[in-house]
Amino acid sequence: MRNKPGSAPNFTNAAVVMFGVNITWIFVTIWAVWGLIAVAAAGWAVHHIINFIDKRRG
Repeated sequence: MRNKPGSAPNFTNAAVVMFGVNITWIFVTIWAVWGLIAVAAAGWAVHHIINFIDKRRG
């Protein structure tokens, strides 16, 4: 009795949604503790990190 492994499920949409949920609560927490300027700086940093990763991947 041989069972062929099926294809892996695509969790891309779930990962994108959870990234949005997590970044939202992180930004709200930063805003509550340090203010809007800290949230803007964190958003700017995340933006540049994502761009850096994108450029390295090609």
